[in-house]
Amino acid sequence: MRKSRFTEAQIIGMIKEQEAGMPTAEVCRKHGLSQGTFYKFKSKYGGMEVSDAAKLKALEDENAKLKRLLADAMLDNVVLKDLLGKKLTTPTERRAAVLRAMRDHDISQRRACRLVGVDPKTVRRERPPDNPEIRKEMKAVAAKRRRFGYRRIGVMLERKGMIMNHKKLYRLYTEEKLGVRRRRGRKRARGSRTPMPEALRPGDRWSLDFLSDTFGASRRFRILAVNDDCCRENLCLMADTSISGARVARELDALVRVYGRPASIVSDNGTEFTSRAILRWANDNGVDWHYIDPGKPQQNAFIESFNGSLRDELLNEEMFDSLDDARRKLALWRYDYNNVRPHSSLENQTPAEARRTLEQSEGSAPGALAQTKTEEYENQTRRLSL
Repeated sequence: MRKSRFTEAQIIGMIKEQEAGMPTAEVCRKHGLSQGTFYKFKSKYGGMEVSDAAKLKALEDENAKLKRLLADAMLDNVVLKDLLGKKLTTPTERRAAVLRAMRDHDISQRRACRLVGVDPKTVRRERPPDNPEIRKEMKAVAAKRRRFGYRRIGVMLERKGMIMNHKKLYRLYTEEKLGVRRRRGRKRARGSRTPMPEALRPGDRWSLDFLSDTFGASRRFRILAVNDDCCRENLCLMADTSISGARVARELDALVRVYGRPASIVSDNGTEFTSRAILRWANDNGVDWHYIDPGKPQQNAFIESFNGSLRDELLNEEMFDSLDDARRKLALWRYDYNNVRPHSSLENQTPAEARRTLEQSEGSAPGALAQTKTEEYENQTRRLSL
């Protein structure tokens, strides 16, 4: 109801004029109101003085104010009950809670922000889409490279022109819930490490080791891995159901024809590496063969790290139907490892790029000229493995 244009003093004055003997019609004509309105005023203010009317008006205002406060408190209570059980830990969740309260309870934005505990400026600010192209590409890389963390995914994105700092990269990575659960082995006691000469150039030191896996009806096969410790390049991944020392020696001969003779080779004390065939090969080729201490695989850390990547990214991810299937997938993974996959220890270069950089820095680039030989060797080793 709209506010009356007459004050309490004016209304009481009209009533007293009528009570003094002035006809009601004349009082109404004099003050410009209808008789119905006059009698409503008289029923409310009849017999009162101006002070009494002022007290009544003050009581009415206070009563209306208390009613509004009670209604607001009850509405706030309802809104807060609706927010119970909802996560409000991130700005996005709190912003959504404010919009939901405004929609469901028809309250102002400022009031909803006060109840949720959010600065109104965070709700009013129009946020642009948060890099949908990068998120889509990041999920595509993570789906293809399931064991890659956010750093390697960032390198893959940089190759496609999507450059960002590590903080933004990690934020998008965590928001998309792409975290990789680390597979940790049993902790073992660590003994003293045997000092190892540093590999400064390709061919200074090779590392050898065996892995095993299964195919078919739990039939086991073995994998011989040979790595160059300087540029982290994998030189050989040979799979077979049985690998003898003589077979290892033949494979090393093929590698020497392509990459040259290494200065030293590091391996464990397995029977294949301590066989007469290997001892004869090392003596004939003048290669210093270094055996690590028994039970100390950390002394051959480069090949052990490679084995962990191979098992984490391929052997734990794939099921092999046959030996041929295993060889084919190993060859594909080896190409990806050497030519596509970034390595943090190489400043996110690939092993092939690191080899070319090191060889060119020495004044000649045999690696660039030997690419066809490398491809020829890969074909030969693939035929050998088949």
